[in-house]
Amino acid sequence: MNPIISGLGGLAAVGAAGAAYASLVERNLFTLRRFDVPVLPADARPLRVLQLSDLHLVPRQQRKIEWVRGLDALEPDLVVNTGDNFAAMDAAPSLVRAMEPLMERPGVFVMGSNDYYAPHFKNPAVYLTDRYAKAPAVRPMLPTDELRSAFTASGWVDLDNARTTMAVGAEGIPLDLVGVDDPHIELDDYASVSGPAPGDTALTVGVLHAPYQRVLNAMVADGAGLVIAGHTHGGQLALPVIGALVTNCDLDTSRAKGLSRWWPGAGLGEGRALPSSAAPGHAAYLHVSAGLGTSPYAPVRFACRPEATLLTLTPRV
Repeated sequence: MNPIISGLGGLAAVGAAGAAYASLVERNLFTLRRFDVPVLPADARPLRVLQLSDLHLVPRQQRKIEWVRGLDALEPDLVVNTGDNFAAMDAAPSLVRAMEPLMERPGVFVMGSNDYYAPHFKNPAVYLTDRYAKAPAVRPMLPTDELRSAFTASGWVDLDNARTTMAVGAEGIPLDLVGVDDPHIELDDYASVSGPAPGDTALTVGVLHAPYQRVLNAMVADGAGLVIAGHTHGGQLALPVIGALVTNCDLDTSRAKGLSRWWPGAGLGEGRALPSSAAPGHAAYLHVSAGLGTSPYAPVRFACRPEATLLTLTPRV
């Protein structure tokens, strides 16, 4: 056989195997990430914060539903849901079943674009262009109000362009929680809820779906010590060593998932390290979840497992 043809055949086989792994295996390898975040006052007991993001749930995904239900065994003090929950017109009841045990616990949430708009097919190559920031084309609306009502009826607080103070944990540590509606489709209105935290709160936590720099900068400038976001899917398709190729927003790819530091101006090329000119306490911790799902029209993940995250908030060092 011609060695060139043989080589091309081998590459095709490797590519097919990689595609099968990404679509059939890795997208179902649900993973719990854990991070300790030193943001509480010195005498505070740790708080366990569970973040869920980007489930993009459809009713047939029973394995994902049961995995999410099982997260209640972590006994989180607070659940933070950062949006893009469902991906089908009839998925709200399945989503409520997935969240049901966790909805018995204190929680907050914000919406993502895919809590409003039903998914549709589009060329994946768009994510490699500057069109990533375009608002979605007009398409069928999901039953957003049904989802919102289920969450708020359980006691979860809607942080879409809203702010609240909540006593969290056995000691009732007072947290200032501030959020915005999805910046990816320009529904954010941080100016309406901006300002310093009440003086008796231990920590300000910012919550948003898509981690656009304009919102991160504003939240941290106001004193947020921790900001929690989703949206990026961790790049969804990543390369070993190199990592994510895109974030689907204006966040740099080094922060596509996981815990990093953020300060106003961090997006100007300084990278993860805190600049030497920054004053102590100037930088917040930023956690971006790679999320638990994908669009039903692009059901693949590679080198980027679906995830939920347990953030253990500990005293500052």
